[in-house]
This record gives sequence, structure tokens and C-alpha cells, in this order.
Amino acid sequence: MPAAFTRRILPLTALAAATALALSACAAPGGESADGGGGGEVVWAIEGANLSAGHMDPQTSQLDVASMVQRVVLDSLVFQEADGTFSPWLATEWTVSDDATSYTFQLRDDVTFHDGEPFDAEAVKANFDRIADPETASAQAASMLGGEWYAGTEVLGEHEVRVNFSQPYAPFLQAASTPLLGFYSPAVLESSADQLKAGGPGVTVGTGPFELTDYTPDQEIVYTRNEDYAWGPDDAGAAQFETLRVSILPEASVRAGVVESGEADLASQLPPNIASELSDALTVESLEYPGLPYSLYLNEKYGVFADEKVRQAFARGIDVDAAVEELFFGQFPRAWSILGSTTPTYDASLEGSWPFDQDEANRLLDEAGWTERDSDGIRMKDGQRLSVRWIAWTPVPDDKAALGNAIQSDLAEIGFEVKREVLEPGAYNEQYGPKTFDLTDWGFSGVDPDLLRSHLHTDGFQNASQVSDAEIDALLEQGVATTDQDARTDVYQQLQQWNAEYTAIVPLYSPSLITAVNDDVHGLAYDLYGRPLFYGTTVD
Repeated sequence: MPAAFTRRILPLTALAAATALALSACAAPGGESADGGGGGEVVWAIEGANLSAGHMDPQTSQLDVASMVQRVVLDSLVFQEADGTFSPWLATEWTVSDDATSYTFQLRDDVTFHDGEPFDAEAVKANFDRIADPETASAQAASMLGGEWYAGTEVLGEHEVRVNFSQPYAPFLQAASTPLLGFYSPAVLESSADQLKAGGPGVTVGTGPFELTDYTPDQEIVYTRNEDYAWGPDDAGAAQFETLRVSILPEASVRAGVVESGEADLASQLPPNIASELSDALTVESLEYPGLPYSLYLNEKYGVFADEKVRQAFARGIDVDAAVEELFFGQFPRAWSILGSTTPTYDASLEGSWPFDQDEANRLLDEAGWTERDSDGIRMKDGQRLSVRWIAWTPVPDDKAALGNAIQSDLAEIGFEVKREVLEPGAYNEQYGPKTFDLTDWGFSGVDPDLLRSHLHTDGFQNASQVSDAEIDALLEQGVATTDQDARTDVYQQLQQWNAEYTAIVPLYSPSLITAVNDDVHGLAYDLYGRPLFYGTTVD
């Protein structure tokens, strides 16, 4: 009998509170686990298809899955409560300068890495300087560390450290709560930093509640309990089970099968159609990602998307509501903005502002001069077909492939041809680097709206649309520099409204991380991205 499948879009404050309660309820005073650490194994089935392609290091990878699995190894300075407050973790307390150009942290003095190295101010400096080093080739983590504004980390004492910026940098505490700015052993950074992207035992060494003890690429990652762990968020101590076995299963149906059969205790990254058919014996959690929804990025510097009317017609010519409702069973909401509805500063006034309207799309294309048609019904102008090339990164799940087909079909009705190419990572990067494509696609999770800087700033490392606008750059820089929440909200709502008209990015839907859990697992919590947290988890 299919499980009742409900999508939860928790306000960030409620999700943070639920997470904190789950963590604190399962931790005994003094940071020790309630039963001193029990035995047993938890098997977690994930997609993980690209981990083996150099994505085992959150400090250098932009893939969510890297942060999802390595959270159990890499601790952070602070733990985020999504109402805007932060709790102690590796840092016991901190102060922020009045102009938000420096952050000073007092560190715990009882933390050790899995290899016995002490966690101290030098370790913080080594990790942050490694992220900022151009030779590391970090993109997302380096941006979250302030990018060009990172002015270095000062060791003020054995357990006191100051992180400096050349201008006010408001998003830093949020960034410092993520695995992307988590900490590796300084000994590893000294001897094996070039191996971190590949990962493995003796290389992926952190301070977390689990140690990576075995790794078979494209098959499984085995994490073993850190018996000495006593410094988790909300005083979480050592894990209450011994082994976390992450089974890498790219096919969603296979992940569903193993959690149904009991071969896995939980399975994540499930699509709605499969999750809706799971049995009632499973608990299915669907938590909407904050950040930039799954979207199409229109490259205005390469081909026909240089014309704003063509971009606008493209967006109006897609029946997003029908496709999203049909393909995602009403579980993923249609997106209206470049920030999802669970992201702070989301502008709800944009809902309904650019509906499906083929008549308007046709009018815009006529105005843009695409008035002729060839024998295939594709619009023509000066002997050129109205055709765009969409490059996608493999693997493409069935639901996204079906969405792509629906988009192609809708646009063909107005004489707009879309050719899709699904490319292996190497081939994709060969075109993404020089931007020799018309459009591409992805979603990007993040709690702080500063994530738009990487997508819309002239120098943004994910600026696939190749937007270059001094006014937009100034707004993005203003959002970084101000600590006043009302001022930040105003900035990011201006950016959302600008994109709704300019159409650099076409948001389609806000995905959720869907996880199915067997009834032998108790006390599982989730972070603000919907990723499982195992600090207080027990298994029968």
C-alpha cells in the first residue's frame, strides 16, 4: 500500500527548532551519547553518481552531495539556527566587529582530529587559507569565504582566531556553519591536499562524529564512529551506532527498492513519483531546499538570447505549471523567483507575475523580427532559424528528462527550436568554460541570498547567463556589505524583480530532498537543506 506522501515546507525557524530538539533530545549532559555509544550499522542509499569524479571534497566541489555525505566528517565553527542566530560548535563564542570586517572566535580546547592532531587556531587558518589559495581551485567555498574580500586569518592565541575581510562581509557566519568551510586535519593539508578531491581513508580526516574508514568509488563509503566525539552541536556526543555505510546507487528505483526491502535503513534523493509509491512502513520526508530553484540559464552573450524579447518569449512560452504538476505529483512547487520560497528575502509578490502565455510569446517574437517560418514551422530571421542549444550535465534523471521534453514541445508550438545535449562532465566543461552554449540548467541550494552573487555578478563563478551590469553588480555588493536585515531584504527583492523582467534566469520549480526512512531508525534529524543528520540517531 503506498505511503502517505506529504511535502513539508517548514519555515526556517521551525525547521531549525525541530533539528535542535532532535539533537538535544538524544544527547546526554556533558556531550556524551545517552547510552555511551551503541553498536549496529545504518545503511544510507544515495545517488552519488559524480562523487568519484573528484567531488569528495566540499572545499572544492559545488555538488550538494559532497556536503551531504562529508558532514559526518567535517565539523564547523558554528551551527546555524535559520532564524538568523547561530549556536556554538567548534567555536564557543564569537564577536563581530561593528563594520563586519572581522570575526573573532574563541575555540574549544578539547577537540582532536581523527588522526590525533589538535584542533586549534592554526588549523582554522590552514583550512581557510587553503580554500582561498587560487591553486586549490575552489569556487563555491572560496566565494563563501569572501572571495577577493578575504584578507586572511590571524592566530591570536592557541584557541583564538580572527578572520578578516577587506570590506564588510555579512554572510560569513552562515558560510562558516556549512561543510564547505569545515575542517581537515592540518597534517592532511600538509601531506595529501592534492588527494582530497578523490577522498578516502587517511585523507578525508576531520573532527566529526564519524571517520571515513573505507571507500570503494561508485559503490560505497564506510564511516566508523569517532568514540571520542564530545563536541557536537547542542552538546551532541558520540554517535549511538557504530557504522554508517553509504551505498551509492544512481538509479532511483534501486534506492527505493533497497529501503523497501530493508537492505538500506534510509534512502535519499528520491523523485516524487517513486516516493509516492513507497509502502506505509516507511516514513517519507520531503524538505524543500532553500536557495535558487531548478532553473534555466540563458546565455545572452552567445546567440539569440542577446535579445531581451527573445528571452522573455522563451519564458512565457513554457507551460511550467502543467509540466511541474504532472511530473512531480504536486510535491515540488512551481518557482516564480530566483530565490525559493523557504529562502530569507523571498519576494512572494512575484507569484503569478509571468504566467504561461503563448499569445504574448508570439507577439514578442514577432516584435523581435522572427516572423518567417521554415518547412518545420521554426521561426526564421535573416535566413537563421530560431534555435538554441541546451547542454546538460549527466546523469539526467528521468523526471528532468521528461521536463526537458515538455519544454521542447511547448516552445516548438511557437516556432522556437530547442536542441538538448546530455554531456559527460569533461565534455560539458569544454563548453561551459568558454560559454559556447545557449542555455544550461541546475538548482543551487543555500540559506543566504548572497548565493545570487555567484550567478549574476559580472565576475560570478556560476554566471552562466553572462550577465554584466554595473547596477546589478552594485546591488550584489551592497547585499554582501550590509548587516541590516531590512536593507538586505530590499536589495535581494530588487534583484528578484529585475530578473523577472530581464529574464537572465528562468526558474522552474523548487526541489526538495526526499528521504525515506525505515522504522528501525530513530532520532534522525535534518539540516536546513533537508540533509540527514545522525548525531542522535539510533538503530534497532
